[in-house]
Amino acid sequence: MRLTLTQLRKLKQTGEKITCLTAYDASFAYLVEQAGVEIILVGDSLGMVVQGQDSTLPVTVEHIVYHTQLVQRRTTRAFLIADMPFMSYATPDIALQNAAKLMREGQAQMVKLEGGQWLIEIIQLLVERGIPVCGHLGLTPQSVHQLGGYRIQGRTETEARRLLKEAQELQQAGASLLVLECVPSELAAQISKELTIPTIGIGAGAACDGQVLVLYDMLGIHLGKSPSFVKNFLADTGSIQGALQAYVEAVKNGQFPGATHSYR
Repeated sequence: MRLTLTQLRKLKQTGEKITCLTAYDASFAYLVEQAGVEIILVGDSLGMVVQGQDSTLPVTVEHIVYHTQLVQRRTTRAFLIADMPFMSYATPDIALQNAAKLMREGQAQMVKLEGGQWLIEIIQLLVERGIPVCGHLGLTPQSVHQLGGYRIQGRTETEARRLLKEAQELQQAGASLLVLECVPSELAAQISKELTIPTIGIGAGAACDGQVLVLYDMLGIHLGKSPSFVKNFLADTGSIQGALQAYVEAVKNGQFPGATHSYR
């Protein structure tokens, strides 16, 4: 049986780190699950690492549905999250329609949305209709043009206060998980401590309740420059399965992310 939100919350309560990786097809998803990863994210990152796009913006709901179906077919235990692509949740009604499609056709267990305070009404609606929601704060790739590039968020006191406030508001609105991307480690630690829901970090330090990486990144497969928060686990293991197991062990025992994979 697939893991549940209740089981993920228990991992936070007991202090056991949660492992998460992206996957976009049946074969890789099978290997990821076999390595013991708790959460598989069918991310809109597929636009860049699979489709070769310059950003995640061209990804559509149909793309995510298709890839979620592939992942779902060869996994039985991992908790399955599907990204909601750019503009697929522009209004509450649009969000409800597209989230329902990802749950019904893709068979995802949860959808992930990027953004802060403006998402509150949308999250409340989805949760009221029985759709679990994962929030995403910090660097939000769908807003890359508005942010002025892929840059660290929350370094100023004003930005840090805003992110903490938004994290609390997303939890209050009903979000059950929260991804923190490219934020200073100290801020991510504070957010993780103050929230009762699990936080999943990517470039957000070791104090988050769990970690996520793009599968291709942690295997050293890059079409361009690798982000500084990424570690190539394949380089030291020599096999894909070995790399996946090494990632799980490193997250569980607190060795990853280290100082070189985090921001101040």
